Amino acid sequence: MCGIVGYTGPREAYPVILKGLKRLEYRGYDSSGVALLNNDLQVYKKKGKVAELEESLIGKNVSAHIGIGHTRWATHGEPSDRNAHPHLSASGRLAMIHNGIIENYALLKKDLVNKGYQFHSDTDTEVLLNFIDDIQQNNNSTLEEAVRIALKRVVGAYCILLIDRQDPETIIAARKGSPLVIGIGKGEHFLASDASPIIEYTKEVVYVNDYELAIVRPDELILKNIGNEKVTPYITKLDMELAAIEKGGYDHFMVKEIFEQPKTIYDCLRGRLDSTAGTITMSGVQNYIEELKNANRILIIACGTSWHAGLVAEYIIEELCRIPVEVEYASEFRYRNPIINKGDVIIAISQSGETADTLVAIDNAKEKGAIIFGVVNAVGSSIARASHAGAYTHAGPEIGVASTKAFTGQLAVLTMMALKIAYEKKTISDERYKNLLIELDAVPEKVDAILKNAEEVKIIAEKYKDCSDALFLGRGYNFPVALEGALKLKEISYIHAEGYPAAEMKHGPIALVTDQLPVYFVATKDSYHEKIISNMQEIKARKGKVIAIITDGDTVSPTLADDTFAIPTADEIIAPMLSVIPFQLLSYYVGIAKGLDVDKPRNLAKSVTVE
Repeated sequence: MCGIVGYTGPREAYPVILKGLKRLEYRGYDSSGVALLNNDLQVYKKKGKVAELEESLIGKNVSAHIGIGHTRWATHGEPSDRNAHPHLSASGRLAMIHNGIIENYALLKKDLVNKGYQFHSDTDTEVLLNFIDDIQQNNNSTLEEAVRIALKRVVGAYCILLIDRQDPETIIAARKGSPLVIGIGKGEHFLASDASPIIEYTKEVVYVNDYELAIVRPDELILKNIGNEKVTPYITKLDMELAAIEKGGYDHFMVKEIFEQPKTIYDCLRGRLDSTAGTITMSGVQNYIEELKNANRILIIACGTSWHAGLVAEYIIEELCRIPVEVEYASEFRYRNPIINKGDVIIAISQSGETADTLVAIDNAKEKGAIIFGVVNAVGSSIARASHAGAYTHAGPEIGVASTKAFTGQLAVLTMMALKIAYEKKTISDERYKNLLIELDAVPEKVDAILKNAEEVKIIAEKYKDCSDALFLGRGYNFPVALEGALKLKEISYIHAEGYPAAEMKHGPIALVTDQLPVYFVATKDSYHEKIISNMQEIKARKGKVIAIITDGDTVSPTLADDTFAIPTADEIIAPMLSVIPFQLLSYYVGIAKGLDVDKPRNLAKSVTVE
């Protein structure tokens, strides 16, 4: 969840770290801080966003060639100056930052208190730091050795960076469960939670694996496992461009990423889908096509928006491939004792590729003989490396905390997967297959057409921005879109919103309907259209406000709705990639109208790397 940055080399460290923290702020923005080492070890930290830390350091001596920085999403201890990272050890010798949760911190803290240690924060991080410090002092060991010994006793997830007052060139780093990437420059190294703070300086990076330690100096990178055996670093070349992580003239990352979707969906399809030739080329699918065709069942595991993409995929795969599909919240799946058999296929969906619950869930499934197929956006991420095969969405960096372009990229990948499996399995007719390829190929152009009418959604947003509640309803393939619309609105605007299958409205939610309640329908023309019209009439009969996403040319829905927004005609399997766009715009425009920070909604973080 938190963002971490480190630098050692000939440059001034503070500007590198500060810029990196700003780029990682989407991972957490409760507080931030830096530790800089230049003869003396100086720690500066501040509650609030990185800009507040920057302002507090004006006029301070921040000159140093080594340092670490942190932007926090609070787990242990409320957001405050005292709980902000970095933390100093009791000896004053070490400074450390941490992304993750130490589950056995209370036991470790009790032992340290008995030894006379005093604590100045409520965090598990300070406990781990002083545990390392205690080992180093009592065993007269190097910091590297102390970290290794400490981590063998730690339960939980972590990515830690430490600097030592007595070693002014070295950063010691370690990870388990929380991501770490190291950029390799000429006589310098950069460390971060993801590549966005690094891309400006180098494209050569090393992704650190679980249970690995990194000893990082300006001209040296040593990787070891926790058993003190050297590991050969695998250098990857980034294909990310600096422009991808900048706003590019847009007011916010969220709206930039919404408007990027014609391109990102096209990039996802490019090189894979050839509607003229009637082919889908996906090497990850092709390499495991027999396992996918003959799967006893497919389990899709995901969290949040990715879970909604999985629900759409459930409908598509069952219809086209005739394979039973179950969609599970990864956070629940990992703690149950699910029945997994050899021959089952697990599809793990994650934008970041680092979602902690999803990672643990796929590890459990692998042990039981399942095939793991990853659908992720972040190249080189943990889920991508843990999967037997997979497909990248190629959506590019998503900086806005609320996921938008990642969702449509996931749907594009999952739809292509289903079509390829169905074609190979012969559970789809040639005519239906070719028509769906043409439909899918047309999605970028149709999304572009929707975005050209974004001002119409802005008018609707202004009309309903002050409502305290909202209901989102859809049927069939568009039921998950209703869930996603409700999630986006509550994430961005803090309006209480619920999504339901439209037919379930009568089983409880209809009690909420008043003349003040906006009810958002996905009412596109599909096999459920007549049913959804009936549901709209039921809301109107109770004086609810009906706002409908409809298909171009629909003359019935506008007679029932207070407001409508039309999208291009599409097959119902393809429609969710279109019908979700107006809901993304709605949440953005409502948030803006309410004066909220749409890129950094309260209490949220982009990448959930802790439970």
